[in-house]
Parts: sequence; structure tokens; C-alpha cells
Amino acid sequence: MRAGPSRRVALAALAVAAGLAGWVAAQTPSSAGASAPPAAFRAALATKAPLLGLARAGKRLVAVGDWGVVVLSDDDGRTWRQAASVASRSMLTSVAFVDEKRGFAVGHGGTVLETNDGGEHWTRNHDAGADVVLLTIWFGSAGHGIAAGAFGFAMATHDGGRSWREFSLGEGDDRDRHLNGIFAVPGGPLYIAAEAGTVFRSSDGGATWATLRLPYDGSLWGGMPLRDGSVLVWGMRGHVLRSADQGKGWIDVPTGTNQSWTGGLQLADGTVVLVGLGGAVATSADGGRTFRTTIRPDRQTLSAVTVGTPPPGWVDAPTR
Repeated sequence: MRAGPSRRVALAALAVAAGLAGWVAAQTPSSAGASAPPAAFRAALATKAPLLGLARAGKRLVAVGDWGVVVLSDDDGRTWRQAASVASRSMLTSVAFVDEKRGFAVGHGGTVLETNDGGEHWTRNHDAGADVVLLTIWFGSAGHGIAAGAFGFAMATHDGGRSWREFSLGEGDDRDRHLNGIFAVPGGPLYIAAEAGTVFRSSDGGATWATLRLPYDGSLWGGMPLRDGSVLVWGMRGHVLRSADQGKGWIDVPTGTNQSWTGGLQLADGTVVLVGLGGAVATSADGGRTFRTTIRPDRQTLSAVTVGTPPPGWVDAPTR
């Protein structure tokens, strides 16, 4: 019998308030001091820190979160350990790898970190500014990447992170939208899920952007392409929207919950899996046209999802 989706995916959990309080309390007294060194703590409870972003580095899973914590798993998420060194205590929100060794993570305080050893050691790559909150990062190749975040801040690199150039999206109020999640259709457009029911689309690798209006005016937190060429975006209060024509038209797909969605993927058999707040997990067997939602008994908030072992041609959704 074929295993169901719940047996083939690994969930990265975002710690609830009680877990966060316990983890912070375990730090040294200097953990909140302004004069503390910039490197992340080495902590016995690091794997209990809030985790916001998840990516694959070859067979390794790499998750990033609060206080500059980076945790690694080499057994498909069964066990986790803290990275050897991370040159930041900022909240890290998103992570992306260009191959099994080289990757980038972004976060609060304009932080951009890089690793060249599969996530074991992280050094500072770029400081976008102390007031900048970066929420998402994407790399389409070893050289070309985009990082974006709050109040419309966005920047791109075309030389593998050696330099970054800021750019703007939209006009008027659209220039200040929070940019929450970048994803790309293989061989097709780039998309950025944003607030106020807004999605930005680029058909030229990020050189220019069109503003798309969706039939939902709340925040959208992420999205992904599906193998049939359609696109899903998700966000607050259970909203999932699907487009079959590269963003020209959108259908608001009921999910049967008001819990917000934070991450998603498509399994090798075509099943779509979404995860979100309050332990919400939704599955679709028809390419995102309909969903069945269940709530985990522990109601653990989830921030990301990935498969245990990536099959060939896997499409994985970036996380916020």
C-alpha cells in the first residue's frame, strides 16, 4: 500500500510562545544585552528555538530561526543539531541553497548570511541596513538571487552575492507592500506574494515587475508552482488562491479553516500539502482545486514542510 502524504513529509515547527520563553530563559544573562557579540548562541535547547525557514542542502535539511539559530538534520528530520557557527543573533526568516554546499539566509536587521559548507558555518555576506527586515530569499542559479522584505524592500545579486543592488516594485502604495515570499515557475515567471492581496510577477528574471490584484485583500505569505503549470498562493485566514493562466485570473479555493497557511509543496504523486498555524495541514489530490484540512492534535504551529527524501524533479516551495 502506498504511504499517505503524512508519512512522506517532514515538518519544521515554529515554536509557540511557551517554547520561545523556555528557550530564551536558557540563555546566558548577556543574551539580551546591546553589547553582546554578534554571533549566535551555542545552546543546548537550540533545536527548540522558533524556526521560520527551511531548505535542502543536498540530502541535508537546514532550518533557520530566532536569535540566529541554524539547525541541521542529516537523517530527514528525525534528529537535529545546531550549526557550528553563525555570525548573527538576528531573527533569521528564510534560507536558500544554490547547491549542496553554498547557501544564503536572511533576516531582521538587514542580515544576509552565507555558507560554503552545507550550513555548518555562516559568515556575514551583506548588511542591508539595521532598519531593514528581510523576509524571503530566492536563487535561480549560482549567480542570480533576490532578497525581499518589509515595506517593499528588495535587492538582487547577479554575481553570487558579491554585490547586491536595491530595486523597487509597483507604484504608489504598492511600493511599500510587505514582500513575504518569492517563488519561481521552472523556466517561467517569478512571483512575490505580498500583503493587501497583491502579487508581483516578473517574466524577465526580475528586471521588470507587473502588479497583480487578487480576489482577496489580506496578506499572502507564500506560494509555489504546480506541475500542471498552475500557481498557488496562500496566506491569512485559510486563504489559498489558484491561477491556471500565469496570474491573469485567480480562484479563491476554500480550505475549511481560518488558520493561516505558511508553507507548502507538491509530492511526487501530485498531492499538494499545505501547513500553517494552529497545527493546520491541508492536502489536495486534484492539483489544488479542492483541499481537505485536518488539525494536528497538538495544534503545533508549522512554518515549513519538505519531503523526507527528494525525488527527481522535485518542486519545493520557498519559506518565509
